[in-house]
Amino acid sequence: QLQASGGGLVQRGGSLRLSCTASSFTMDYYAIGWFRQAPGKEREAVAAISRSGGSTYYADSVKGRFTISSDGGCNTVYLEMSSLKPEDTAIYTCAAKSSHYGAGAYIKSSDYDFWGQGTQVTVSS
Repeated sequence: QLQASGGGLVQRGGSLRLSCTASSFTMDYYAIGWFRQAPGKEREAVAAISRSGGSTYYADSVKGRFTISSDGGCNTVYLEMSSLKPEDTAIYTCAAKSSHYGAGAYIKSSDYDFWGQGTQVTVSS
């Protein structure tokens, strides 16, 4: 139902754009979050966007480097990643939460209703 794509191998300082696309529901009614999990580490929220798009969240480690955005026409939420570092290496997954229009972004994984399959991001040094 949710599909994350766009991962790959990139050198330090490079960029990638991840896409999160829903195939069976309209993302306009959902808040979306991007999470990542590196080997041996817990899953962490990287970025999130509210249903309205008016509220966003970024983990401190990615502020100024990552940008989350939504394209309702394409039923897709993007995560633009730049100035990538080896510590950004992880499996990135997107998740959706049914949300009221005025609600904010959600950063707890337990808040989310649907999860997509992850996409691997590897940053070489």
